[in-house]
Amino acid sequence: MADDKFLPKLSQNLLEILDDEEYYDITIEVGKDPYVKIFRAHMVILNYRSPYLRRILSTNEKKNDGTIAHIKLPNILPEIFQIILRYFYGGRISLAEYDILDIIKILLAANELSIQELIPHLQSFLIKNKANWMEQNFNLIYQTSFENNSFLDLQKFCTELISNQPEKIFNSSDFTSIPEKALISLIQHDKVKMSEVQIWEHVLEWGIAKNTGFSSDPSSYSNDDFNALKNTLQQFIPLIKFTEFTSREFLNKVYPYKKVIPEDLQDNLFKYFLDHDYVPRKKSESQITKLLNTKGIDSNIITIQHAELISKWIDKLEITDELKNSYKFKLILRGSRDGFTAQKFHEICDNKSCTVAIIKVKESNEILGGYNPIEWKNNTSLLYNYGTTKDSFIFSFANKDNIENCLISRVKDEKHAVVYWQYHGPTFGGRDLTICGGFDSGAYFNKNTNSFCQKKSYEKQIRVTSDKFSIEEYEVFQIHNE
Repeated sequence: MADDKFLPKLSQNLLEILDDEEYYDITIEVGKDPYVKIFRAHMVILNYRSPYLRRILSTNEKKNDGTIAHIKLPNILPEIFQIILRYFYGGRISLAEYDILDIIKILLAANELSIQELIPHLQSFLIKNKANWMEQNFNLIYQTSFENNSFLDLQKFCTELISNQPEKIFNSSDFTSIPEKALISLIQHDKVKMSEVQIWEHVLEWGIAKNTGFSSDPSSYSNDDFNALKNTLQQFIPLIKFTEFTSREFLNKVYPYKKVIPEDLQDNLFKYFLDHDYVPRKKSESQITKLLNTKGIDSNIITIQHAELISKWIDKLEITDELKNSYKFKLILRGSRDGFTAQKFHEICDNKSCTVAIIKVKESNEILGGYNPIEWKNNTSLLYNYGTTKDSFIFSFANKDNIENCLISRVKDEKHAVVYWQYHGPTFGGRDLTICGGFDSGAYFNKNTNSFCQKKSYEKQIRVTSDKFSIEEYEVFQIHNE
């Protein structure tokens, strides 16, 4: 029967070895000038406690002449490394003794040193014990978690907060520092328990904070100031439902900032609030808003931000690169409007090039899609035909509300880039993204329950499973360079 009652004594003895200045065989220079500290340690312990240090030590072995090995860790603070060094030897870390910022620094250092057992422990402690603090300092946690792919628990905390309690982020102390994409996700979320005028006030607060030295009083703004604020807020204006404001709210909260609103939208808003007989037509969003939305997208599935990311992929850019081209996404097919059959897909999309297909997986927040730069064609034989291109790609968003959680897979077998077949909708690769369609008669796969993704002709599997899925909605866009 295992008995761990002797472990505390072992831990104590190992810490005594750490404090003993006689038997060490390595020195570690930690920090950057002027905050540098030299630590003494033992190679055998560091080698087994940190894969990162093991790699460094493999090229810094102790020489036969007795020379002490020496390594440098400039990216870690000395006081944080001391905590981790004692954890290496003693196997303990009492997080209750440290403030939250120090715990976050310990987490970053643990990631740097590849201490895999410590990373989930630190995240779990923060989520269970410091959730309120993290909500109040959302931007710090958001930036920290998504800059490090190891912090999956913190990423989940952030995405769940955005999805379930977005108003808490609006009220966080560092709200004005959150990234533009995070704020766009917030104001688009249907669970925001705020009025449109409150959302507008927060957007203004964020925009003003992004322009150093700006007053909260717009009467003091120059034309240059208004232009600067207009540029800052250009992605947000189309998302504000101004027609849900009262006349008083519009007069007091919007009119003083009218110069940040494009002229065509201004005209329509003035008509709306001054002429009581003027009623803009509405669909899922204000028609007035759509008049402004020069970078908008007519989609029931994706947002402007998804479209911009897809545009970057078309230009073979990374997610962090500046947008090169502003593509116009022209909707040509929508399943819920035109039908889900392969017959309808070929009727509408054949002979059209530069198309993006977007698929919303039923009973989930998952989005799948693919870009085809060449024309779609039909094939009425019993066997597939293929289209050849080196520029196609497929992609997925595990959660449509978290644009960072995406995966792109580019074609590797160019001769099997896209599939031409009468029984399939937009299909990519041998089996990589297969959209089964059907006849209008409903005789064949009409419910779209047999679509699937299985890696074959593209670089990566874009779904975690190769199981069949049903389609809730799907759309095809033709891409034009604006």
